[in-house]
Amino acid sequence: FFLMLRSVGTRFVARSYIGASASVAQLHQTPRASYPLTAETSNLLLQKVQYAVRGEIVLRAGEYEKQLKEGKKLPFDQIIYCNIGNPQQLLQKPISFHREVLSLIESPFLMEKEEVKKVFASDVIKRAQAYLDHLNVNGTGPYSHSQGVELVREEVAEFIGNRDGYKASPNDIFLTNGASSGVDMMLRMSIRNPKDGIMIPIPQYPLYSATIPMYNGTSIPYYLNEESLWDMSLDEMNRAFKEASDNGVLPRGLVVINPGNPTGQCLTVDSMKQIIEFCAKNDVVLMADEVYQENIYGDTEFNSFRKVVFDQGAEKDLQMVSFHSISKGFLGECGKRGGYFELMNFDEETRGLIYKIASIGLCSNVTGQIMMGLSCNPPKKGDASFEKYESEKQDILSSLKRRAQKLVKCLNSLEGVSCQPASGSMYAFPQITLPEKAIEEANRLGKAPDMFYCLELLRETGICVVPGSGFGQKDGTYHFRTTFLPNEKYIDEVNDRMGTFHKNFLSKFK
Repeated sequence: FFLMLRSVGTRFVARSYIGASASVAQLHQTPRASYPLTAETSNLLLQKVQYAVRGEIVLRAGEYEKQLKEGKKLPFDQIIYCNIGNPQQLLQKPISFHREVLSLIESPFLMEKEEVKKVFASDVIKRAQAYLDHLNVNGTGPYSHSQGVELVREEVAEFIGNRDGYKASPNDIFLTNGASSGVDMMLRMSIRNPKDGIMIPIPQYPLYSATIPMYNGTSIPYYLNEESLWDMSLDEMNRAFKEASDNGVLPRGLVVINPGNPTGQCLTVDSMKQIIEFCAKNDVVLMADEVYQENIYGDTEFNSFRKVVFDQGAEKDLQMVSFHSISKGFLGECGKRGGYFELMNFDEETRGLIYKIASIGLCSNVTGQIMMGLSCNPPKKGDASFEKYESEKQDILSSLKRRAQKLVKCLNSLEGVSCQPASGSMYAFPQITLPEKAIEEANRLGKAPDMFYCLELLRETGICVVPGSGFGQKDGTYHFRTTFLPNEKYIDEVNDRMGTFHKNFLSKFK
C-alpha cells in the first residue's frame, strides 16, 4: 500500500510539475502588452536629462564604426573621436611609473619574486610596498574607508599644500570615482527642491546641466564673454543671480570650470578675486572644477581658487569645494576613475552628511584612489624613476600644446569660423557662421543647425565632435567643441579633413 501511495504521489507530482512547466512555457511564448518599467513610466526627471558628449552623434559614430568593421565602404577608414577628453583612446601613452607601481599593487605576489628587482626601478618597488603596507591586505580588492585610503588622502593634502603654499588637511578630502562622482555628491547635497538653483557657466560641461535636473534643481545660466577670451563678467553673474532670485529661485552654488571646458580659457587672478567676492557676498558655495589644472598652454598661469582665497585672506568668508581628477592633465587615466574633492569651511555635522552619501556607495574604487595618490606624489628629483617620468610628462604636455596651436590656426583659417586660443584644457570651441540654406535644411530635419553641421562632418569625414548647443551658447550663435587629442602624427590629417569638409559644406549650401 505504501509503495502504491508513493507511486501514485510521484505520478501526481510529476503531472503537476509538467503542467506547471507547460503553463510557464506558454506564458513565455506569449509576449506581454507592457512591462512595469518603461521609458514612459521611468523617473520623469531622468527623461529630461540631456548629455551631448555621448549623445546622438556618438551613437551614429558607433554605427559607422561597426559598418567599417563589417567591411562596408565609407568616405573614411576610421572614426576619430574628438568628442570627449579621453586621451588614451587616441593613443596617448600612460605614465610608466604609475602603471608599474599599480601593477605590483594589483599583483602583490610579484613582490616575492627576485626577478622584480631586475624589471622595476627601486622607487617603484618602494612605493608599491608602502601602499601595500598601508592597505594591509593583498592589493586593491577590499573596500577602503568610505572617504578614501588615508595614505592617499595624506598625499593629496600634501600636494594641495605644496601647490598653494597653504597647508591642507586629509580630513577635508574625499576620494571619488573621478571628479564627476564628487560633483554629483555635492549637487545632491545642495539641492532640496526646484527652488534651489546652481549657477553654471554657459558654455558649460553637460555634467552640470544633466545632473542638476536629476535632483530636481534649477540651472541658473551665466554667460561667458567670447570676445574677451571667454572671461567671466561680474555684471553677468549679478544679472543671473538677480533674475533667479526675482523668479523665486535661491542660488545655492556657483560652478566655475577653470581651465575652461569647452572653452579652453584659463582665468586671471583678477577674475578669480571677483568670483570669490561674489560668492562671499551672496552666500553662494563656490564649486571649483579644476580638473585641467595641468593643461596650460598660454601665458596665463593656473592658480587654484583655494590659493587665491588664502592670498586674499578670505579663507573664513565663504564655503568652497574644489575638484580634481586623474582623467585629464598629462595622465589621461579616464578608465581608472580616480578623483577627489576638498571641502573648505564645512562643519562636522555637514561633513557627516557628505560622508553619509559617500558611505552609501561604500567607497570609490581603490585602484583609482592609488592612481590619484601617484598623481599627487610622483617621483622626485633624485629618485630612480624621476628623469623618465619628467621626460614622459613634458613630451605629452609639449605635444598637446603644439596640437592645440595647430588646430586653432586651422580653424581660424576657415571661412566664417573664429576660434579663441586654447590656453588650457583639451578643447577648442570655435564659432561657425552657417549659411541660411544650411539652417533651413537643419530645421526641415528637426535638428539644431550646429548639430546638423556636426552630423554632416561625421558622415563625410569620420570626425566626431560635439555641437555647441549641447553646452549652451548665446542665441543666434553656433559652435562645436573638438578635442586636440588625436595623436600628433594624425593631427594634420584631421585638420585637412575638417578644412576640406567645411569648404564643401559652404559650397553646398550657398
